[in-house]
Amino acid sequence: MGIRRNGNVLRAAAALLTAGTAALSAAACGIADAGETSIVHKGDLTIGVNTDQPGVGSRSGGAYAGFDIDVAREVARRLGVTGSHLRFAPVTSKTRESLIEKGKVDLVVASYSITPERKLDVAFAGPYYVAHQDILVRASDASAVKNVHNLAGKRLCRVAGSVSYPRVHDELGVAALPADVGEREGYAACLDGLTSDRLDAVSTDDLILAGLAAKAVKEGHKVAIVNAPFSDEPYGIGLRKDDVDGCEKVNKVLTKMYQDGTVPRLLHKWFDPAGLKVTTTVPQFEGCDES
Repeated sequence: MGIRRNGNVLRAAAALLTAGTAALSAAACGIADAGETSIVHKGDLTIGVNTDQPGVGSRSGGAYAGFDIDVAREVARRLGVTGSHLRFAPVTSKTRESLIEKGKVDLVVASYSITPERKLDVAFAGPYYVAHQDILVRASDASAVKNVHNLAGKRLCRVAGSVSYPRVHDELGVAALPADVGEREGYAACLDGLTSDRLDAVSTDDLILAGLAAKAVKEGHKVAIVNAPFSDEPYGIGLRKDDVDGCEKVNKVLTKMYQDGTVPRLLHKWFDPAGLKVTTTVPQFEGCDES
């Protein structure tokens, strides 16, 4: 009996040792896999961008253009990814988090405001710019709309998935009337509604409004930015939540892009024509630790 019992103990100990070794091996593999999937180690990148925001991120035919597009290209270049190894993929306000989580895109550079709610699902490098929500109206209505509170009773564009309308109506309690457009049409449809008198105002980030205003002027329409900002919108570069290495690397890239004048140059390139006063000092970064 004693010999059999000791044999059982030895076999049990061996089984535990084997299981422990397997667990440690699996954990090590998991750590290696996590590192290997960081954007730092990728030779190809897919970056999610907007396609409906002139001056920020837009697409005409197969060509992408705008401030965010230039930032995305430059970040990718400094990560060692250029040419056919860099691809853009359209995103909307509603799809950004899910596309990152599902691995459909590696990064998102799409007027993507950093919020506590979004940080539960994705990580953010940056911000690479702090925009401010403002208001765009027809020039003939500029004297009647001096600030966000003057939007009460006005038909205000509401884009599915965007926080801009809820900030006016829900957070600030301004009784604006929703003028809905689909998420795929986005802010380009807002501008169409404004210039055709189907709505009275567009309120979103000032960079987006500047791009819309420049487009309107080119098309022969008279519009005006109210220049009464009422929020801070820190634009971050979204990436997978557990990719701390990638986030820290992108932050180093963004810092260098400010220091060598790249971001200021791009801001002036895209927004000076609309008369928007941009900030060219490096923003305070949020930090990359998982939480």
